[in-house]
Amino acid sequence: MERPGSPGLLLSGEEADMRKSIKEHELFKPKSSKAETKADITDHAARALIGAEAERREAKTARLRQARMEAEAKLSPSPGLANKPRRMKASMPRHSRTSL
Repeated sequence: MERPGSPGLLLSGEEADMRKSIKEHELFKPKSSKAETKADITDHAARALIGAEAERREAKTARLRQARMEAEAKLSPSPGLANKPRRMKASMPRHSRTSL
């Protein structure tokens, strides 16, 4: 028979909960160094700037696209006629000259 507290026995509910909570909280998690923390701050700031710049660029592109579409709509008299494909004229067949 095994002694209480030996590894072969099942843990009581309270002990299992304690082990689970220790694993969840990662009690011995290594702390980041000062350099890593500064790098994280710099990375976060750089990503925020880049994201804000991208949003401004996308907004400007959308605004300019809308203005261009409005200007094109004012210039073209009828959208149906402007995009109509042209028909090709039937050309006369060319005959090759042969020398006798």
